Amino acid sequence: MTSSTDAGLRLGSLGVERPGPFAKSVPPLAGTVAEWLATSPRLSALATPVLTLDHGALHANAARMDRWCAEHGVELAPHGKTTMAPALWDLQLRTGSRGITLATPWQAAVAIEFGVRWIMLANSLVDPSALRALAAARDADPALEIVSWADSVDTVAAMEAGAGRPERPLTVAVELGAPGGRTGARSVAEAERVAAAVAASPVLRLGGVGGYEGALAHDPSPESLATVRAYLDDLAELHRRLLPAYETAEVVVTAGGSAYFDQVVAALAGLADDRTRVVLRSGAYLVHDDGFYRGISPLARAEGEPFRSAMHVWARVVSTPEPGLALLDAGKRDVPFDEGLPEPQLLADDLGRPSRPLAGTVTAVNDQHAFLRTDDPVAVGQVVRLGLSHPCTAFDKWRWIPLLSADPAVDDPQVADLVRTFF
Repeated sequence: MTSSTDAGLRLGSLGVERPGPFAKSVPPLAGTVAEWLATSPRLSALATPVLTLDHGALHANAARMDRWCAEHGVELAPHGKTTMAPALWDLQLRTGSRGITLATPWQAAVAIEFGVRWIMLANSLVDPSALRALAAARDADPALEIVSWADSVDTVAAMEAGAGRPERPLTVAVELGAPGGRTGARSVAEAERVAAAVAASPVLRLGGVGGYEGALAHDPSPESLATVRAYLDDLAELHRRLLPAYETAEVVVTAGGSAYFDQVVAALAGLADDRTRVVLRSGAYLVHDDGFYRGISPLARAEGEPFRSAMHVWARVVSTPEPGLALLDAGKRDVPFDEGLPEPQLLADDLGRPSRPLAGTVTAVNDQHAFLRTDDPVAVGQVVRLGLSHPCTAFDKWRWIPLLSADPAVDDPQVADLVRTFF
């Protein structure tokens, strides 16, 4: 499958935006983003705290995942809610992804606005206004496809009641869950009843099955992997049972967050054929991290080339009130903390200056401060580079993210772009 469009997404509007003083950690801009970038700004021009992205790591991760999917005979529609950054979606589409996955109708509307033409809405679409809006978008653009999920007969009824009379029936994948999980029908038999309701609907058409294995486990232990595999085997069985009922020319079997996509391939890749597409939805691989995904990613658990963390926060020491304690100017408003606290990595006298390794631990974060415990000498005014855990809750704290052209640990790299997020 090819990307959304050979020409890429419609990103021109981002360069003419005027962030003014509202772009956190970027100097107040009198002009447009493009005008500021034309001055060749560098890391040293920014203010702390600042989240930066590594151009080389992003591109390496995108290429690595594309190769992995091609080698295993599956396709990729990465979860766009991880970054909500159309410029990064564009990179993923240009690197081979068949489309973008989103979680909410509003996120899907953002993707449509920027030109994404194949969208997996990995959620139940039951809000009447959203149903009508997305149905109208599909009717207006024959090249646009949106696949949403349903996990109950009640979901199907709500979709029928809210969709109006679309010219094209809405494509639906039946979502299979598991006891103790998140959404999804709790058994294969229950999911079959949902599929029958979809097939009987005049405004819906049955186009696949889907689910999310990541809600069932949180580590790579043998017990967790066995739980995930048993669930995926049930998803494969559901697909086989529904083969005679599918109503679309192309059928989608979809699973796969960023923690267990190897298990998804082991269980589901064999289902792919001329009609059936096995589609992963992994989203965190592009940015990766220095925490949760570093430890659980299949490419960290296997031999070969792992992903690289492409995000870091630079925070300044604002206080050293007692021996062994430094307070940094980055807190809960700036760094993720739900899947582990940031880790100190490097210390520099200022942004863009030579850095050296820093040993220590971030023990807590307040709204605007991080507590760094370290035996290394640090001084007020110095800058610490922090490794982060969980990109999904890093990006939502920033509207404009500087993309650095080279490894910031080496020199004072140029800011190649400002990546705009939409949260």
